[in-house]
Amino acid sequence: MIFYKYHGTGNDFILIDNRDGGCSLTTQQIAHLCHRHYGIGADGLMLLDETAGFDFKMVYYNADGGESTMCGNGGRCIVAFARMLGIITTTASFLAIDGPHKAMIAADGTVSLHMKPVADINIKEGYTVLDTGSPHYVAWVKDVNEVDVYTAGRDIRYSADFNPGGINVNFAHLIAGQLSVRTYERGVEDETMSCGTGVTAVAIAATCSSTGIFTTSVATPGGMLTVSFTKDTAHSATDVILTGPAVFVFKGELDAG
Repeated sequence: MIFYKYHGTGNDFILIDNRDGGCSLTTQQIAHLCHRHYGIGADGLMLLDETAGFDFKMVYYNADGGESTMCGNGGRCIVAFARMLGIITTTASFLAIDGPHKAMIAADGTVSLHMKPVADINIKEGYTVLDTGSPHYVAWVKDVNEVDVYTAGRDIRYSADFNPGGINVNFAHLIAGQLSVRTYERGVEDETMSCGTGVTAVAIAATCSSTGIFTTSVATPGGMLTVSFTKDTAHSATDVILTGPAVFVFKGELDAG
């Protein structure tokens, strides 16, 4: 079986062309392939499937082997993968677990991905909860570099308030006009270099109760991403677009037995 490795600002993925439907992996096999010591190593694995009415279907699995909710960086990477396979050129229309998505590829390879509209932005004292294709908790801190992301993120992810599915946890700050974030991802159960739906959540949460049209750059440990969106109300966002690099790393052959 041929696989490809891509990353989006350090958020890395195994991609498999499954248009023939021949790839059948168990939860244990996916977790093994994503393991950083015993497998290929990745934050997640994606199958590119055929589906009627779209260029392709994105099927995403977390590093623990379980099928997951939407992944923004994964969505951008699978669009770049689809172009490499010759399925698309500069635009894509694909189906993911949270519904249809459109994407564009710029001349420099940067991918802009249309995310789902965001409703029910829940603004609390010191944190915000919202769903950007995956559920996210955004905690505002003095300095993200001072946070024990693994311990603090795990405590919130597994707290009773978010049972049974848990929640992704982002720690963010705004210093000298620059938003920065570090993210604990459920399913990976650790900090990742970047999280596309998390960056989207932070950019939207940073506007608090403001309305208008926004374009925001967000720094992650793996690099910069940009989020644009419109807020007609304090508690919803539309026209949400996540933009950033999607980079081919290597190609290989695996035996999943």
